[in-house]
Amino acid sequence: MRIFRQLRIKATILISALGLMASLMVQAATLIPAAPKLAASSYVLMDADSGQILVEHDADKQLPPASLTKMMTAYMVEAEIAKGSITPDDQVLISVKAWKAPGSRMFIKEGTSVSISDLLKGIIIQSGNDASIAVAEHIGGSEEAFADLMTQHALALGMKNTQYMNATGLPAQGHFSTARDLAILANRIIKDYPEQYSVYAEKYFTYNNIRQPNRNRLLWRDKSVDGLKTGHTEEAGYCLVASAERSGMRLISVVMGTKSEEARARESQKLLAYGFRYYETLKPYTAGEVLNEPRIWAGESEKVKLGIRDDLSMTIPRGQAKRLTAKLNVNKVIKAPVVAGESFGVVQISLDGNVLAERPLVALESVKEGGFFKRLWDSVVLFFTDLMG
Repeated sequence: MRIFRQLRIKATILISALGLMASLMVQAATLIPAAPKLAASSYVLMDADSGQILVEHDADKQLPPASLTKMMTAYMVEAEIAKGSITPDDQVLISVKAWKAPGSRMFIKEGTSVSISDLLKGIIIQSGNDASIAVAEHIGGSEEAFADLMTQHALALGMKNTQYMNATGLPAQGHFSTARDLAILANRIIKDYPEQYSVYAEKYFTYNNIRQPNRNRLLWRDKSVDGLKTGHTEEAGYCLVASAERSGMRLISVVMGTKSEEARARESQKLLAYGFRYYETLKPYTAGEVLNEPRIWAGESEKVKLGIRDDLSMTIPRGQAKRLTAKLNVNKVIKAPVVAGESFGVVQISLDGNVLAERPLVALESVKEGGFFKRLWDSVVLFFTDLMG
């Protein structure tokens, strides 16, 4: 009896030890270190597909954006090209104001005509203040009017803490943005006008026989980095908005107010490395995918297809994908007629009971009412179904 009792005790100890080890292994798979603290006034790390903010510090602090301003200048040029209001080959007459612009320049000359395509490269690659003023005057009539349009565009994009007073980013009272807003803008540049985005990865641009390099050092250091923009003034410090893509995952980093060109590159690398190392982006469902086909009453067909309007992307710590759960909450009774896009419930994605994402379940097709006898029969069946619970 004593031997059996000892064996039971040893077995109990072994089972407890195995349980503890399994628990520790699960915790080890889910724990991630704290985000790096950067030597910068403000910073943000965003996943481009999900829009989730992975790291932030003073993300809504209004700061001078310096030449990061030119991201919006370029975005508006890209928007005008997309609308057909201008073309890349259109010629822009260079004014005295543009020619005399201080600071970084692409060296355009007063009275000459320069194509929109070259000016866009001068803005993005060479950070040309002269090019920025030239397109502002061409599109808005004046730089002041163009700056007002820039602010309106910012609000429309959800950039709630941004105001523009010029198209260059040269110091001006009331000219400010935030790390969060600049991440939103960078994401829109990448997604809205992908045909123009390749310009942000170009390392050099030559105009007027003057070859100038892109100031984004990460384009040389990290092959996964393909944009976006640098900025610097005495007031703003050294700033950088960068984007990189690895294994289908795209991250956007914004670093504002560092001490040097090297510092803004180094601190941006820290953010990107942290995001790629410890997070992953999943796409559980795609737009138009049939997630459920519930009964529809009084319709021409017996069922209606439900799904989501847009792709659902989400960013989670690496190693936790198996712990995600999905729940469909569908309306108990759906009656015809049904219009495509009409909502009939929600889909929820949760991690350990915490809801990470929720999207409306919409009809992927329209369903007309059935004939008189179909409607009558379904109403009788539905009545008794409700009556019986």
